[in-house]
Amino acid sequence: MRVNYGYIKVVLLLVLVVFLYAFSSVRNATRTVKTPEIKFVGDDNLFVTHETVSKLLIQNQESVTNKPKDIIDLNRLESALNSNPMIKQAQVFMSVDGAITAEIEQKKPIARVSTNASYYIDETGGFMPLSTNYTARVPLITGLIEKNDLANVHAVARKIQGDDFLTKHVVVIHQNRDKTIDLKFRSHDFNIHLGTLKLLDKKINNLKAFYKKAMKDNTLENYKLVNLKFDKQVICTKK
Repeated sequence: MRVNYGYIKVVLLLVLVVFLYAFSSVRNATRTVKTPEIKFVGDDNLFVTHETVSKLLIQNQESVTNKPKDIIDLNRLESALNSNPMIKQAQVFMSVDGAITAEIEQKKPIARVSTNASYYIDETGGFMPLSTNYTARVPLITGLIEKNDLANVHAVARKIQGDDFLTKHVVVIHQNRDKTIDLKFRSHDFNIHLGTLKLLDKKINNLKAFYKKAMKDNTLENYKLVNLKFDKQVICTKK
């Protein structure tokens, strides 16, 4: 009788594969989770601390550290982190040996509302609470502001954020009852009336031209109002 060694080899190989899979599965199930590593992506300003993130990395009211790997729900941990109003996006990974890494991208504030309530507006125009850990140096927003209607002041704040001249000088964005906008400069006491956001770029260019000319003439302190609501001219009122 002829022995089919090829068939025997295939069977032995399958048995070995099954054994190794079963062995690795058992070994993997007995591994426990190590203390999570927390990494912050982007800016160094920590509005949310490592301690806060650690407190969010819990499951069933308990820390995930030293828990079996197979009971850890990474999606649930991510959802807990993303529910924090300071966090823009969070991702949680687990390595084969049970090491958990949480990568955190914080929201970035571009202005701070200072009315009856105080909070930040982030890059997307959304709400961001103040942090006891860090205070951002951003323009203050005053006037008539409603939390569910931030589009107007957000557009102005984004314009300031993206312009070196405005970032250097503007400290206050004031929204009037009719939703027109006034600005205040850091080093000068005159009021800047932008009016509506129509032709905003043109109005900002007019403001820069006025400032450059008045700085050259040393007349900046002579004015109490710089009116930019007409896009083709700057109307100044002296003190």
